[in-house]
Amino acid sequence: MAKKTVASLQTASKRLSKAIKMVKSPKSGAYTFVEAVMDPSEVDKFLSKK
Repeated sequence: MAKKTVASLQTASKRLSKAIKMVKSPKSGAYTFVEAVMDPSEVDKFLSKK
């Protein structure tokens, strides 16, 4: 399960996005959040990866 939250961030000359997804721990069953700042074209690849 992935929670799709994407915020747009702009720096001097680069356009970046922050993606946050919810990942279930196989050991405890609890959910954790994984955050990454990346180019907007890579967001879908990040969210589809397990």
